[in-house]
Amino acid sequence: MKPAAFEYVRPASLNEALQALARHGSAGKILAGGQSLVPMMNLRFARPEVVIDINRLPGLDHIRVANGMLAIGALARHSALHDSPLVALHCPLMSEAYRHVAHKPIRNRGTLGGNLSHADPASEMPAVLLAVNAKLGMQSTRGVRELAADDFFQSQLQTALAADELLTEIRIPAAAPTQGWAFEEESTRKGDFAMAAVAVTLDISAGICRQVAIAVAGMGARAVRLGAVEAGLAGKPLDDAAITRAALQAWQTVTPDGSFHADAEFKRDLIQALAARALKRALARCK
Repeated sequence: MKPAAFEYVRPASLNEALQALARHGSAGKILAGGQSLVPMMNLRFARPEVVIDINRLPGLDHIRVANGMLAIGALARHSALHDSPLVALHCPLMSEAYRHVAHKPIRNRGTLGGNLSHADPASEMPAVLLAVNAKLGMQSTRGVRELAADDFFQSQLQTALAADELLTEIRIPAAAPTQGWAFEEESTRKGDFAMAAVAVTLDISAGICRQVAIAVAGMGARAVRLGAVEAGLAGKPLDDAAITRAALQAWQTVTPDGSFHADAEFKRDLIQALAARALKRALARCK
């Protein structure tokens, strides 16, 4: 199939892009990498009246560290993040998760900002951002604002972005040298979206769990943190028995929908197995 007719706009600056968004509102759609939008347009699941192509906007593809934060421009390509030494050093969880993301031609075109704005519930990066307490910066002609990842993602393919707003930057607290991390995923084929995925970060001191974040993808309308499971681990010794209990609690907590590839019970079993595996690997990496 081919997309419905649309107007094409290619702004030369961020200000021009924001003006176009303000002018067209919900009738406009941002084109970044196009790896989600273009297929949806071809199938006519999306029928924007105006496509605003931001691929050539300068200054939105940066990867840098400042004031203890890893700052990533929304137009940073997945391949650049996959290969970045800065990401590997300051957000190793993201680097590990990128081993599961799509295939190289898709990563070469796709952008982190586009992926996050699309908000597919089976995508890896929303779960990563939840587990590392990321902040997302947005701009419009009305001004600038920032939201925690947990407030940004709302439901399936729905975010807190207003119709006239553009996601411009993702800010992640640089990982402490003592932090442990792990990302585990099962998919039908390598590079496919996750049937189930778990992202974990840990800080351990004297054998006690001082900080833990557990986020899951593929379990419902959006990636989520398992707050009750985290609370059961925080402030307590983290050993094999505690990990087994936490994985069982994760199984009890999630309420996934079934799909063509896996029914709900199978997905819950996957989360139990992946949570145990991720916690054990994260614990082994704690220093």
